[in-house]
Amino acid sequence: MDLVRQLRLVRRNWWIILVTLMVSLGVTALVTVRAQPRYLATVTFFVTTPSQGVTDAYQGSLFLQQRVKSYEELLTSDRLAQSVVTDNQLGLTAEQVQRRITTSTETGTVLLQASVTDTDQTRALRVVEALSARFVELVNKVETRLDGTPGPIKIEVIGGPRVSPSPVSPQPVRNILIGTLLGLLAGTGLAILRGMTDVRLRDAAALRRVTGSPLLGEIPLDPAARTAPLIVGAAATSARAEAVRKLRTNLRFVDAHEPARVIAVTSALQGEGKSTLSCNLAIALAEAGWRVLLVDADLRRSKVGDYLGVDSAVGLTDVLLGDVHVGDVVQRWGDKSLLVLPSGATPPNPSELLGSKAMADLLLTLRESADIVIIDTAPLLAVTDGVVVAVQADGALLISQQGRTARPQVAAAARALDAVSVRLLGCVLNMARTPKSEAYQYEAYRLAATPPAAASRAAAGRHAERVGANDAVEHVEELSRLSR
Repeated sequence: MDLVRQLRLVRRNWWIILVTLMVSLGVTALVTVRAQPRYLATVTFFVTTPSQGVTDAYQGSLFLQQRVKSYEELLTSDRLAQSVVTDNQLGLTAEQVQRRITTSTETGTVLLQASVTDTDQTRALRVVEALSARFVELVNKVETRLDGTPGPIKIEVIGGPRVSPSPVSPQPVRNILIGTLLGLLAGTGLAILRGMTDVRLRDAAALRRVTGSPLLGEIPLDPAARTAPLIVGAAATSARAEAVRKLRTNLRFVDAHEPARVIAVTSALQGEGKSTLSCNLAIALAEAGWRVLLVDADLRRSKVGDYLGVDSAVGLTDVLLGDVHVGDVVQRWGDKSLLVLPSGATPPNPSELLGSKAMADLLLTLRESADIVIIDTAPLLAVTDGVVVAVQADGALLISQQGRTARPQVAAAARALDAVSVRLLGCVLNMARTPKSEAYQYEAYRLAATPPAAASRAAAGRHAERVGANDAVEHVEELSRLSR
């Protein structure tokens, strides 16, 4: 994975880093607060030898350094710890004293330092004082010759014993810095790991790669769509409405030599916004002057009637069963040249009904009576209804929701269409998280319109509505005539 992709994953999953950092700082603060203060008592020894007995200075220095290493082990020995406990009332066992002692030496010198760490400041000083006295006494005893004369080694205390006036641990500043560093490292690792294992669609490029089809549109996420799903009224000037119009333009020019007049709109899963987009695409096409017929072919979970506010009690199901003529159930929506064929009652066999000869004949009739037929179908992975309808259309439009649909699911939907030779016109990324800069640019451009220009557009819109209404009336009459 290259560095650019890692930075994108970190930016996308920034909240993981923030949460991990806060947890790390919280744990660090809790440990720091609950930790007992510890004090450090130290003493420094100097190991030397008289000039007599060692004539070579260099050999004498090596000899002393080897001795210092031995004394370092002696300071932490069981014998010395037991001697300190026996001679002093410290309230500690020999093992506890031994665990509190640490030693250190400076390379190339004959200085030896012993340190004692304890939660009690007074006791730490007492232990190091007793340790210092017993250590010097023990070394002198060991180094004394058999005749009672001093040996070649002399050890002196040149520093301490002393105890730190303030605790050496915990160190809040150091702990916070370490906790921050560990939190950032852990959070970054988790963010990259989550990004590598996340199979959901995150951008338009991934959707193009998975489907192998052109991207015809990116519909931005609009919180207002929950209460106002259609691009009419105040929503007609939103960025979402402009994205639908861009989709309309791209769809009309996706193949100029063989334009699709009957388009099946489908998705991999339910809840990806295909029905809403079908309605809005039909509205946008009607606004451009096309005679549009919107067919609700999702016979299991009909939504078109609810969004457009049309009666869905009688519709496509009744037409396919031969109970009514299509011209009797088609409804004109609003003042635009848009007709709607609702779903009707839910049949017991939707797949068989949609794949029947009656459906094929109906689509031929609708093709002759409208410029463009938009068919809202069922999700591809849930049932086979969507594939059955898409086979009879001129092409299919695949809708996928950003951040919800997994790439394998989209790939499976594309394969389902390809398996029956359905022409995939393109894909649409729905509820896309677009950069705020793009939304600001569109809003600034929209608000920059002058009042006279806005008035002119309003007058042109009213004229278009009158023309659209007349076309819609003729559209219904023609559809009724062809259906009979």
